[in-house]
Amino acid sequence: MEIPVVEAIKLTKDYKGTRAVDCLSLKIEEGEIFGFLGPNGAGKTTTILMLLGLTEPTSGLAKICGYNAAREPLGVKRITGYLPENQGFYEELTAKENLRYVSRLNSIPDKEASVKIDESLQAVGLTDVANRETGKFSRGMKQRLGIANVLIKDPRLVILDEPTSGIDPDGVSHILDIIEGMSRERGITVLLSSHQLHQVQKICHRVGIMVKGHMVAEGPIERLGKEMLGGGQNLLEVQLSQISPELIDTIKNITGVISVASSDDVLSVMSDTDMRAVISRTIFENGSLPLQIKTQDYTLEEIYMKYFRQE
Repeated sequence: MEIPVVEAIKLTKDYKGTRAVDCLSLKIEEGEIFGFLGPNGAGKTTTILMLLGLTEPTSGLAKICGYNAAREPLGVKRITGYLPENQGFYEELTAKENLRYVSRLNSIPDKEASVKIDESLQAVGLTDVANRETGKFSRGMKQRLGIANVLIKDPRLVILDEPTSGIDPDGVSHILDIIEGMSRERGITVLLSSHQLHQVQKICHRVGIMVKGHMVAEGPIERLGKEMLGGGQNLLEVQLSQISPELIDTIKNITGVISVASSDDVLSVMSDTDMRAVISRTIFENGSLPLQIKTQDYTLEEIYMKYFRQE
């Protein structure tokens, strides 16, 4: 059985009588992009610090690729890249010189580092400005350089804290493409902490929502949306050319259909599986015409607000 890249086991942290993280349990597998969500003060940063071995848990365990983060922080450091929200560089140095400095801090031999620096700059689209002073970089360029920085040591895990904050739409698109490429092409696991919910929805395989130190929801966005309907059910809305009582009764009797409601020319069908094909065929066979069929899909923002309000 493969060891998860990230594993939290009843992870708990108290600060002066206040519980910042409360009994968090979580697994993130290799190659996943995991969206780590929650309002300010929810416990996200404290969790990240415990995963990095930068603060010790009050109780519980944080493990990265099997390393105990509190007891083996150097092992965690070797295989983890961390990009904080405000990445700092020596602005009088060029992009390449900054990466050279970081590679030496990580004890990477200069010859090997030269290859890694060129590869990392190419991966983030900064090859053309490799010899430009970073003080002349835009915020988006600095964020891309920050990602190049974490790629230098071939990490198994990359933790990104608000990587698109304050960046223009074109720059955001570029960074999201880079993050997806890290997962898809390199098999790197990404823990993405962000308030940009539409961006998280676009690229993350799963999300976890933290509120007041608790993980209140965790899983694929599609599943969390279905759970908002209740028990993983599907809601289908069909606009018809005509609705008859006979058609409603026929649809109610289809195996898997839970309920049918009608309003004007729209049927709302609740089912335990996706039944678009079966229901469309039934409508045709009963002499009606489906003018529009749509499923009820919840956005990540709607899911997030539901759990935020519950707390």
